[in-house]
Amino acid sequence: MIVGVPRETKEGERRVALLPPAVKEITAAGHDVRIETRAGAGVGIADDAYRDARADVVVARDVWDSDLIVKVKEVQDADLAVMPRGATIFGFHHLPGEPARTRALAAKGATAIAFEMVRDARGEYPLLAPMSRIAGRMAVERFPAARVLVLGAGHAGRAAALAARRRGSEVVVLARTPRAIAPGLDAEAATPEAIERHALAADLVIGAVFIAGAPTPKLLPRSLVRRMKRGAAIADISIDAGGVAETSRPTTHAAPTYVEEGVVHYCVPNIPAADPPAGSAAISEAVLPYVLDMAARDSVAAAVLQNPELRAGVLLWEGRVNHQGIAAEAGLPYTPLTDAALAESA
Repeated sequence: MIVGVPRETKEGERRVALLPPAVKEITAAGHDVRIETRAGAGVGIADDAYRDARADVVVARDVWDSDLIVKVKEVQDADLAVMPRGATIFGFHHLPGEPARTRALAAKGATAIAFEMVRDARGEYPLLAPMSRIAGRMAVERFPAARVLVLGAGHAGRAAALAARRRGSEVVVLARTPRAIAPGLDAEAATPEAIERHALAADLVIGAVFIAGAPTPKLLPRSLVRRMKRGAAIADISIDAGGVAETSRPTTHAAPTYVEEGVVHYCVPNIPAADPPAGSAAISEAVLPYVLDMAARDSVAAAVLQNPELRAGVLLWEGRVNHQGIAAEAGLPYTPLTDAALAESA
């Protein structure tokens, strides 16, 4: 199998999906790896380090002409310009709320396997979790606050709550299902009444809600944001799927914040890109076993057919949308992913 790793094209994104040690494992197993020139520059890795791992360092078009593309962030217009028909992309896709991107991938006949949807036997998201933990910690570190409200008790929410408590903040966590976060810190039920009460008292609200394959519910209506403390902040980690606030809209690392209704909004979709070495290391380590599995079977289809964790991540297969909600948003037919379709592709 030929594995391709392109240079990321999203604004402010400096991570790389596979580091040289991971590439060395793939090539040692007898597979080819193509790395786009300067793909590792954002984390201080020269092209020669990839050559030493027996990868071919090539231009973008040659990378995209691989059996499997492994990348960090969702496909951008610059990627679409060089993407051949029928490409298979393993990376963060974040298609809820992005119908145009879904239609573009479908038009290319692409197969999209989403990091954020890969789910293990315990119901955990092993490729999303490390990025969520980094994002939760970094969002809190950006805004010193006496009172912190965390919406969501997944990996990002837990990391944010613990980081805030270490900084001496008074922390409240609200979630759909109350659960223990750490000794002395529990998540309470996220009722509308509780959200309103704690949001009005908070100096910082962390939006860390994740619903697989669905837009984030708007837990902070504009009318509530308007009543929050002047100068309070919303760090909306959930912005990849729309965000928890009606007033949230995506920002960039170049211009990360804006003020609306008197509240500072921080809505960068790729927060961990601000720490590219840590983010790259976490992604590379988490993704490698899945890449090796796909490569070992000499077919992505065979791997998906036999690995339920990978199968859970499939959003499009050869241009057909396999997620009902995403298909409806894009106005495209929904096609369930069947064993027969996978066997035929294998």
